[in-house]
Amino acid sequence: MRVLVIGGGGREHALCLGLSRDPSVTEIVAAPGNPGIAAVARIVPLTTPLAVATDVAPDLVVIGPEAPLVAGAADELRAAGFAVFGPSAAAAALEGSKAFAKDVMIAAGVPTASHRVATTPAELAAALDATGPPYVVKHDELAAGKGVVVTADRDAALAHGAGHRAVVEEYLDGPEVSLFCLTDGATVVQLLPAQDFKRLGDGDVGPNTGGMGAYCPLPWLPPDVVDEVVKTIAVPTVEHMAARGTPFSGLLYVGLALTSDGPKVVEFNCRFGDPETQVVLELLDSPIGELLHAVATGRLADVGPLRWRDGAAVVVVVASEGYPADPVTGDVIDGVDDAASVDGVAVLHAGTALDAGGRLVTAGGRVLGVTATGVDIPAARSSAYDAVRRLRIRGSHYRTDIAAAVPS
Repeated sequence: MRVLVIGGGGREHALCLGLSRDPSVTEIVAAPGNPGIAAVARIVPLTTPLAVATDVAPDLVVIGPEAPLVAGAADELRAAGFAVFGPSAAAAALEGSKAFAKDVMIAAGVPTASHRVATTPAELAAALDATGPPYVVKHDELAAGKGVVVTADRDAALAHGAGHRAVVEEYLDGPEVSLFCLTDGATVVQLLPAQDFKRLGDGDVGPNTGGMGAYCPLPWLPPDVVDEVVKTIAVPTVEHMAARGTPFSGLLYVGLALTSDGPKVVEFNCRFGDPETQVVLELLDSPIGELLHAVATGRLADVGPLRWRDGAAVVVVVASEGYPADPVTGDVIDGVDDAASVDGVAVLHAGTALDAGGRLVTAGGRVLGVTATGVDIPAARSSAYDAVRRLRIRGSHYRTDIAAAVPS
């Protein structure tokens, strides 16, 4: 099976690495890819997804990022006869519009935070007054994981929502959990839950980011919680999307808060999350190419129980100077081979490129995702940080507390 992966970030590197372990996958092509992905895939330029697919003639197209999904890339590819992993534009609106997602949750009876939609400064101020602190303000648009602010500062909340159609939500207490659910529009199969770290700094301080690290599995999470989430959130959402004529086929990312009143949805995404994908796929033992192809062709019900490797996985994101506000690019990256030599470590490229001299340099905010496996979370964490300390990037930074205080 020839697989075309659209995208060039850390999530796509993790997908390509997983595909390279699947014996049914004979070739991986990535557009645009990145220097790390080039070790396991043939890299081609990304003109449009349809143009690349027409040239490559893949058996399966996997669309990684949310932007092309929301823009309708999956629709174009399916209309041209390709098997595609990724939802239609109408279904991807679950991520593309926070207000639409709220409407779907309400209609499907899915537990979530109460909310108000604000389109004017007056409506925004009224929504903040009605909700009260801490304020949760979300841009009603794609924002690469950085369109949300949670703050007790009313002025900061007003500033974040200004100039945007905004969703103002009730603050949800409790730890957050990410659960990936594969679905072909009818069947739902959940992957292992993970937890990521959104804030920039140690101790969950600073601005929201796309994610500074993650770990998997969650030894503190009762198994019945995942079953409850699938039953009360994922399945009703998939059933409602099908009933409204916009079936969701692909990866439904359920971002949860485990509140004192039970699990509630913080957000839906329409694709694999980054950096949670890096740890979840490191533990997946089932052939991922066959799994994604079954989703794309409506055969997910035929897939048997998923197999998982023992142990745990931890990823630490190394970010460039200035991230997330103003990332610096073009800085030389040294020490990748040394970091990758640590037992159980994979250094996954996210924001990297080769300069004119062939040197590996920074090309984005989140540069590398150092992912490690081990017999348990402390062992995986130790290996990940051992590898991180071997990297040398001027001005780079990372959190030092990823998975440091995991309840047993």
